[in-house]
Amino acid sequence: MTTVNRYADLARPHVLALFRLVVGFLFACHGASSLFGVFGGAMGTGATVDTGVWPGWYAAVIQLVCGVLVVGGLFTRPAALLASGSMAYAYFVEHQSDALLPLQNHGELAAMFSWAFLLLVFTGPGAFALDRLLNARSKAEPTPAAAS
Repeated sequence: MTTVNRYADLARPHVLALFRLVVGFLFACHGASSLFGVFGGAMGTGATVDTGVWPGWYAAVIQLVCGVLVVGGLFTRPAALLASGSMAYAYFVEHQSDALLPLQNHGELAAMFSWAFLLLVFTGPGAFALDRLLNARSKAEPTPAAAS
């Protein structure tokens, strides 16, 4: 194994955690902008999406909640799966009807988020995740059958 590969393997969990933090933060910001009108608001209008409107409001809630969960590394895989699916829906239902390619239909962000979150489903959260603390804690507690 080369030195570069060895260092890359050592850094993998930390780089994955950094990837998770950045992607989750950007996703949560996107949801917050639509729900609360911050960061330029929904689609840069300064406004919010109306409560309960399909699919915009539900997408924004998924973005905010899943983004925050992914940033914290809590329930990372289920949150990333839901986020990936919502972005796949956004791409195929909202964007692809305009044109075939993401550059033509303005679906680059939906496609990138969908694939980024799908990657997290299979790789897990990396280092510094609350999931790891919960798993370590549950392994440390004896099961009721073992305690007898």
